Amino acid sequence: MTIFTRIIQGEIPAYRIKEDDFFLAFLDIHPLREGHTLVIPKTETDHFFDLDEKFLSRILIFAQPIARAIEKSFRCDRCGISVVGLEVPHAHMHLIPIDQISDMDFKKPKLKLSPEAFREVQEKILANLKR
Repeated sequence: MTIFTRIIQGEIPAYRIKEDDFFLAFLDIHPLREGHTLVIPKTETDHFFDLDEKFLSRILIFAQPIARAIEKSFRCDRCGISVVGLEVPHAHMHLIPIDQISDMDFKKPKLKLSPEAFREVQEKILANLKR
């Protein structure tokens, strides 16, 4: 069982952004920038492109309003998307507010946010998700 499956099941707390029967979006606890969000299928699959075709198309549709909310919540040029998949053996995509390509450099030091800062980020995205 991956750490993401444990988050889905509620065993590990997360700053949840959006959820439906198939997907869950939550804040990355090691963000590159404020607003860095992970989108995962609830099906435990290691490799992103091993997901069933219906999940591959639906995950982008699920992520679209989240990406728009991130763009409204943080000063950025756009919301970047990345599928790396090396850090957790559970398919996932990163949604990151960016101004330049280097904002998505995973070798950069990660932000260290307090629980209060994470809640503020979560609240900003949720408020713009509802609009």
